[in-house]
Amino acid sequence: MLHRLLAVLGSDLAIDLGTANTLVSVVGAGLVLNEPSIVAVEEGTNRVLSGGCAVGHLAKQMQGRTPQSISVVRPMTGGVIADFELCEAMLRYFIRKAGAAGFRVKPRVLVAVPGCITPVEKRAVYNSTQRAGARQVLVMSEAKAAAIGAGLNVTEPVASMICDIGGGTTEVAVLSLGDIVAQQSVRVAGDAMDRAIVDYLRRHYNLRIGSSAAERLRIEIGSAYPLEDELSDEVRGVDMISGLPRKATITSEEVREALGTPLLEIVEAVKATLDQCGTDLASDLVDNGLVLAGGGSLLRSLDRFLAEQTGLPTRVCADPLTAVARGTHICLEHFDRWRGAMQSSDEDV
Repeated sequence: MLHRLLAVLGSDLAIDLGTANTLVSVVGAGLVLNEPSIVAVEEGTNRVLSGGCAVGHLAKQMQGRTPQSISVVRPMTGGVIADFELCEAMLRYFIRKAGAAGFRVKPRVLVAVPGCITPVEKRAVYNSTQRAGARQVLVMSEAKAAAIGAGLNVTEPVASMICDIGGGTTEVAVLSLGDIVAQQSVRVAGDAMDRAIVDYLRRHYNLRIGSSAAERLRIEIGSAYPLEDELSDEVRGVDMISGLPRKATITSEEVREALGTPLLEIVEAVKATLDQCGTDLASDLVDNGLVLAGGGSLLRSLDRFLAEQTGLPTRVCADPLTAVARGTHICLEHFDRWRGAMQSSDEDV
């Protein structure tokens, strides 16, 4: 009764606290915010610029173009909090921007967390979110949230498999009867792909580029499987020998070669998850296949590559970027049904 009364006076928030992007949903309103998980601060301090508003899109515009007096940083690394103070400031800004400042009571907040999170890292999520303005903090598995958001029949007595490739982690899980029966979580995802492209250009072209340029190459010409018409693009960076600006033309074959190692690590995570499944669950997956979610799943032909490597029919879910956010939102909207999938800050971690 108390929680229902508080829900009338305030509202519940669902947060997909990602390494690359943070998405916030408000119960009754849907997805209201989707911004980069990035903050601009004064060098040597944790004071956020622009009166605490240099967060998200505004900070992203500054990235790579700031003077020495300004640092643009990510409070999240590998799916977990790397800087508690900046994460708290970022969450406070996002919660306020989502409209929670106008609630008559503090909101209850559900946060999706990776499966590889440790108890200490989970406690950091609880503390940072509470200090940012939450009345109560709940957490749930990103893999389960992604499966629910992707529309999989996770409550049925049949196996469903999800692979959520985000910025910092890849979550692979097999679900049945509303719970996870096999899971792997690896800290290899979009960021690792970008680093692989940066390393490739440094080794083969003596060219130093930033992570944003590598991300652009991955999105615009990257692929996991040979293309019918291979692509090329021009990239600009700094020559490592002369120290002068230079540009080079990169092909999609080269980007695919650079992505080989992180993609194989994702394949190994999928296979390791399958190894944990019994024969009945594995036989279900022959028909139901593997569903991809997360921004990393948008890499060209990734579904075809994984289908070839695993032998499972593979598809990308509708709007994979928001799958986790949709899943957490559904769980809050039907709180009584999904309460068992959540862990509260009031409980032991």
